Amino acid sequence: MKPRCSNHRSHALTIIEVLVTVVAVCLLALVALAQSENSQAKKQIIDCVNNLKQIGLAYRLWEGDNGDRLPQHVSTRYGGAMEPATRGNVTPIFQVMSNELSTPRVLICPSDPNRSVANGFAFGFDNSHVSYFAGLDASDAQPATFLSGVDNFAINGVPVNSGLLLLATNGPVSWTAARHINQGNIGLADGSVQTTSSSFLRQMLVQTGVATNRLALP
Repeated sequence: MKPRCSNHRSHALTIIEVLVTVVAVCLLALVALAQSENSQAKKQIIDCVNNLKQIGLAYRLWEGDNGDRLPQHVSTRYGGAMEPATRGNVTPIFQVMSNELSTPRVLICPSDPNRSVANGFAFGFDNSHVSYFAGLDASDAQPATFLSGVDNFAINGVPVNSGLLLLATNGPVSWTAARHINQGNIGLADGSVQTTSSSFLRQMLVQTGVATNRLALP
């Protein structure tokens, strides 16, 4: 009996077909990863904006109980934080607003890998538990002045240090890549929060109406 021969070709994948399939799968995985990272970055920006809105509300509540003045404008003798604030120490400002803030969690930007949430506002509360600056020149009379915001500034491309930062109008300030993909969130004295690019940040400085903006950075 003669063996039967089949005319059907083998359906096994060739090496080229396998490589093409692997490359296609890798590309799809990269696209999915990029979309996931982009979605996470957008969520962090939104969460940071919400933090700054809560901080802005805390300022308003404290101001209403203290003669319509912000804590950075009230002496420590009267329960404020003016003296340490003028030296660039930001933490006392948030400490005196602890009742209005309710939780130190709102002081941490979700894109800040170098700070952690404090257990409270008393013992051990320092710059390592704060992501946001405080604007010393913020004023209801000038609604575009900087009240609070993220601290990843650079001057002439060099990241700034903690302490008192003097931002002159038309100065060479920009955002670093440390937060929000070279962007930053700024809370203004009118209660609004703006997500800004470096160029928009420089425009906002001009709109503050202040020749030199003093910011206390953590």
